[in-house]
Amino acid sequence: MRQGRSQPQWQQWLHRFGKNLRIRWHRSDWRLRALFILLLLLLGVRSLPYLAPIRATDLQQNQQAIEFRDRNGLPLGTVLTRDQEHTVAVPLKQISPRFLEAILAAEDQRFYQHGALDERAIVRALLEAMQARQIVSGASTITMQLARMIHPIPRTLPGKFQEIWTSWRLAAGMTKDEILQSYINRLPMGGNIYGVEAAARIYFGIPASDLTVVQASLLAAIPNDPNRLNPYDHWEALKRRQAYVLDRMVTDQYLTRAQADRAMQEEVSLQSRQQGIVAAPHFLFWLASQLTDHPAQVQTSLDRPLQQFVETQAQQVLRSLARNNVHHAAALVLDNHSGEVLAYVGSPDYFADAQNGRNDGVQALRQPGSTLKPFLYELALEKRIIRPNTILADVPTRYAIPGAQLYTPSDYSETFQGPVRVRVALANSLNVPAVRVLEKVGVPAFLERLRHLGFNHLTQSPDYYGLGLTLGSGEVSLWELARAYLIMARQGEEGGVRCQVSGVRCQVRDEGMRGWGDGENSIQNSKFKIQNFPTPSPHHSLTPSPPTWALITDMLSDSHARAKAFGVESLLNLPFPVAVKTGTSSDFRDTWTVGFTTDYTVATWVGNFDGAPMRQVSGVTGAAPLWNRIMLHLHETKEPAAFPTPAGLVKRPICAVSGARPTPACAAIVQEYFHPEDLAEYDRQPDPFYLVTIAPNGQPQSRLRLPAEYNEWLAMQPPVANDGQLRILSPRSGDSFLLDAAGAASETTAQKLEFKLTSRSPQPVEWRLNGQLIATQTSSSLFWVPKPGNWTLQIKSGDQTDQVKFQVQVAETRPNRRGFSFAKPTR
Repeated sequence: MRQGRSQPQWQQWLHRFGKNLRIRWHRSDWRLRALFILLLLLLGVRSLPYLAPIRATDLQQNQQAIEFRDRNGLPLGTVLTRDQEHTVAVPLKQISPRFLEAILAAEDQRFYQHGALDERAIVRALLEAMQARQIVSGASTITMQLARMIHPIPRTLPGKFQEIWTSWRLAAGMTKDEILQSYINRLPMGGNIYGVEAAARIYFGIPASDLTVVQASLLAAIPNDPNRLNPYDHWEALKRRQAYVLDRMVTDQYLTRAQADRAMQEEVSLQSRQQGIVAAPHFLFWLASQLTDHPAQVQTSLDRPLQQFVETQAQQVLRSLARNNVHHAAALVLDNHSGEVLAYVGSPDYFADAQNGRNDGVQALRQPGSTLKPFLYELALEKRIIRPNTILADVPTRYAIPGAQLYTPSDYSETFQGPVRVRVALANSLNVPAVRVLEKVGVPAFLERLRHLGFNHLTQSPDYYGLGLTLGSGEVSLWELARAYLIMARQGEEGGVRCQVSGVRCQVRDEGMRGWGDGENSIQNSKFKIQNFPTPSPHHSLTPSPPTWALITDMLSDSHARAKAFGVESLLNLPFPVAVKTGTSSDFRDTWTVGFTTDYTVATWVGNFDGAPMRQVSGVTGAAPLWNRIMLHLHETKEPAAFPTPAGLVKRPICAVSGARPTPACAAIVQEYFHPEDLAEYDRQPDPFYLVTIAPNGQPQSRLRLPAEYNEWLAMQPPVANDGQLRILSPRSGDSFLLDAAGAASETTAQKLEFKLTSRSPQPVEWRLNGQLIATQTSSSLFWVPKPGNWTLQIKSGDQTDQVKFQVQVAETRPNRRGFSFAKPTR
């Protein structure tokens, strides 16, 4: 047999040591074994962070300052990050040594001597807490504070363990200098300012590398309580904390006592709250949040003079409404031809933190009131559910809602108008007719149309919104409203809201919009991309229907049609063609005015960010003054072109009460559009509301006979006085009538005004206008071709007389005016 080779001596020694250890282990006390196992477990747990370290590259901040300019190259301001926060990361070598000394003295003087945790500080804090029976001081290190910054967690016991775990991972993957750099670039420095570089630029207008002792000690004091130590709002409290920081710097021998005292007494000047932004802070932060890259300079579509004008007007309008508990406003101005944003005001003062100035009223979700009604009527006209001459019943109406009380819509005025034309119902924002139309169109169809128009926040089911959808039961943003009205201004042509960046026109893709671009979520041929807009949901394409969109525009631009609710000379009536719609949400919490000319779309909102109700402020008194000022300013030097007439439609006279071809019985005649294919029915259909009979004297007489659905409304009307006295029932004293220019020039016009008495007189009645006899008859009514002027109508029958005074005015020469209509005096 071959003899085996002997083991080396060191292997023999190791064998004897292991054997001896096993013998001792078996003979040892169980408590020693438990202690040994515990030590092994602790060693294992402490080693785990090295298996999942957090490295400096994981916390890298790529943001850099972005300088924004308007469309003409004027500066708008510098934003130091992508979000609504000011921050910019700089390397440690670009930070003043004085600040590094101050922050270490204030927050963690032994930072370079201990690990992730400071065991000495922990023991000290525990002893102080036991003596005082309350927490006296903390023991958080800079590493632990950084852990809370990158992973915010509740201040609970499990949260503390999570914080310690993250701190170990940071210490395992980063050097001390890397931890300090990441920490300093994330320090909360008051308001929405983060990092020492951003704070130095905003508060002092200098880079962090140039900070002096006094500036450095002030900035190092802020992170202890950023909200209560904000330099703009709490200067005295900040100075007290600065004294503590300077004392710590003396203790740590960074300063002498004399140097600290001089720093404490030295005066410091702060920059204004504008924080380097000249105009449009909400827009700049919004646009910056869309960028995936960070160019040094961005040229936007904004017009700075216009932006500053709108900001000033918003502040002035709010001052005039302050007594009505109105504190906030927002406005958006778009160029109809390019879709570019020209002005964007999210609040009256972005930098007024106490008034929630950073809230963005352009993007905030609020109830839109009646501003969605035009899109309902357009859809109903497009689907031929209603016609332009359709008469809608504005009468008490009740709907049974499953599991709820009866739904009874009512108008802002809490009155009902009876039979109204589509034009009048839309222009005067009547609620009951709109709900009746929605019932015919269907909530699902209307909701689908709204979503396709870009109202992406209407995410609930049709049953959730119900018939109240057309009255504002959902929540939308001013941005979405402006975008939808831009489509209306373009006569149904889709397109996104655009910006101009770095000399390359780009289109900010809005969720839900379709029909343009190549389907990619980025902008080609520019130095950066617009990011993260989800793929639109597969709605049906919006088929442009110019006749119906133009018809809605025509109705919204008809100041005569809306005169009953808003008066003839309201803020909505401008000296050039403009289409406009107002809205007021429930309890007067939101007021809106959105309108457009052929050149611009302007959307305004006035209300309170906290949802507090305003005191009796509607769309025409809240948001309309701001809208009016902006529109007049935009067209100060050049009036817009007229709106195009609805292509393929023709105008015919109709009875204002029934919508049918006029008969001698009709009291008021107006013009309305028709589709050519509907003219045959127009010619042959008799007036459904007037019954013509032959009186005993052989004269034809007519009587208004409304359908049964008007019975309750008729019962609500005040009774006509009939005390035997002959009185003039119509017109009434003080009435004002508007006559279009064509009617004023023609003696044969179809426009007629009815003079009506309370009852038929058995004796002939003399009718006189301004003292001139115009007729003698026994009939209770007389039709007169209206002429401009101030008129006194007198009647005399036997010894009975009565008179009224009224006015007929010629409407301003504008395109697309129809007929004449009653206009109540402006109040």
